[in-house]
Amino acid sequence: MGSGTRAASGGWSRRRFVGTLAGLGAVTALPSPAPPRNTEKTAAPRQTGSSAPSHPAPAATPSPKSKPSGPRPLFLGTYTSVEGGGKGVGLATYDPSTGRVTGTGTVTGVANPSYLAVHPDAHTLYAVDEQDAGAVTAVRLADREVLGSRSTGGAGPCHLSVHPSGRWLLSANYTSGSVAVHPITGSGGLGERTDLVTHSSPAPGPGQQGPHAHQFITSPDGGHVLAVDLGTDTVYSYRLDERTGRLTEVARAAAKPGAGPRHLTFHPGGRHAYLANEVDDTVTVCAYEPSTGRLTIGEPQSTGSGAGTNYPAQILVTANGSYAFLANRGDNTLARYAIERDGARLRLLGTVPVAGDFPRQIAFSPDGALLFAANQRSGTVSVFHVDDESGELRLAGKPFASPVAVCALPL
Repeated sequence: MGSGTRAASGGWSRRRFVGTLAGLGAVTALPSPAPPRNTEKTAAPRQTGSSAPSHPAPAATPSPKSKPSGPRPLFLGTYTSVEGGGKGVGLATYDPSTGRVTGTGTVTGVANPSYLAVHPDAHTLYAVDEQDAGAVTAVRLADREVLGSRSTGGAGPCHLSVHPSGRWLLSANYTSGSVAVHPITGSGGLGERTDLVTHSSPAPGPGQQGPHAHQFITSPDGGHVLAVDLGTDTVYSYRLDERTGRLTEVARAAAKPGAGPRHLTFHPGGRHAYLANEVDDTVTVCAYEPSTGRLTIGEPQSTGSGAGTNYPAQILVTANGSYAFLANRGDNTLARYAIERDGARLRLLGTVPVAGDFPRQIAFSPDGALLFAANQRSGTVSVFHVDDESGELRLAGKPFASPVAVCALPL
């Protein structure tokens, strides 16, 4: 059966950051080609501009390089619609040597910018507008001008990424369980949506009322785009037609029922990936076949969390492929893993307190020397020095106060 249709569905049924509980189940890999789907498209508001030329592909993980001098930009995502939330995209700088963060202002006019991404040319910032009428917004970095927004065709967009070509923006509608594609114009703005796919099968997992697309990313080889769906316990692999911006499903991988997969991160070698499962509090190693886009999900492993409730959020891999770090919401730690057998094995080394409450998202600085953790409930951003050789994490001073911090994007 095909994974979806092109019609958005669902409503704003819950706040994502509250989390849900479900039981533990077994993991299977069940990729299968899909027949053609309904090709109806939904129109988005018109905007002028033509498609941008191809841009150099960014690295899938931070690339080691000489440490930059002087303050670097840091962008902060938040919720604007909740009590104590921010006013828009937070602006700050960080010292690449000390990790010290300094606030510099806010880009207003963006509603609930809970996840952020930057164009490969570093000229344009993109944010989701996580609300019932979901949208994605482009911001020109040179003068912080908002270039406009586009409907995602669904509710509650929670993740977005830029295709390595720099010509397509990929976004995931959590509440509707759909993924969308928008062209990026020559100015960095967004064109009319070219595709929208709702994950209509398989049936929702235990405790879920429907599909919940949580992430939409490109594989390291650039040949496929993968959508992680918490509601259907499935990772969908698509081919993106870089001429038309249309998606064709080529494979799918089924996680254990009730696992609630949230975020996938690839090893630099491109043949393995690591999946953080939010609901059953596990992490899994996945094998990836670049030629087919087929992902094979392995057995669940410990997140290192204690006896309390914990929701794994995001996992990162160092540029040298030696270590992985997992954000544990609830346990309020960062789990440390050694990566072995050329990416095929994760070995838990222990956990480090995150110095905040509910680490929603983590990110490396471009040189990989710093790790930033956005702590939603404490409204702080913790910064850690990363030891490239040992995988040790060392807190870089007092966490930075940022209202309802749900995303930190250092450049």
